[in-house]
Amino acid sequence: MDGVLFNSMPYHAEAWHKAMKQHQMTLSKEEAYMHEGRTGASTINIVFQRELGRNATQEEIEQIYSDKSTLFNSYSEAQVMDGTPEVLAKVKASGLIPFIVTGSGQASLLDRLEHNFPNTFSQERMVTAFDVKHGKPNPEPYLMALEKGNLQANEAIVIENAPLGVESGVAAGIFTIAVNTGPLDDNALLNAGADMLFPSMQALADYWEKLMDILRQR
Repeated sequence: MDGVLFNSMPYHAEAWHKAMKQHQMTLSKEEAYMHEGRTGASTINIVFQRELGRNATQEEIEQIYSDKSTLFNSYSEAQVMDGTPEVLAKVKASGLIPFIVTGSGQASLLDRLEHNFPNTFSQERMVTAFDVKHGKPNPEPYLMALEKGNLQANEAIVIENAPLGVESGVAAGIFTIAVNTGPLDDNALLNAGADMLFPSMQALADYWEKLMDILRQR
């Protein structure tokens, strides 16, 4: 969702940085991009382990995530990522069924899905932070999506913008496409195991028909 459907990661990174600072913790905006795809609790615990040598309490997790969400919701509304409507139109035209597999629990974005992408996603085709025990890079989120769709790994394609998401898709045995819509070095996505890399969602949309031909021959 973040960084693929919506250009929301700059806001997430800023909100994580400020929320942690409010609690006397350090999480740079650059590091926030590297944690993209984790559940909020997992991100918070990584910082707590690093700085305090312990996991956060449930109360601390809830407070920090609430503060982060408040900050995120104070920013301008994240725009739909350029090229994403074209990709989704071609996904549907190819006879594929789009699913969302996100580490986010950000209600303000989840609630916008039907408005921005009408008749595209449904609760039955979503895996969010509320559904999983182990977030990305664990394969559980994508394995859960396969189960929901009654699909085998070779019947699916993952489109990801984050190294942890790429790792998750690859670990689930799915052909995984990385789209570098943020500030990360391309190598961060390639080293995570991406099968293909595109510089933008529009570039993926422009290549879609050729991609389908390649995958049909596999």
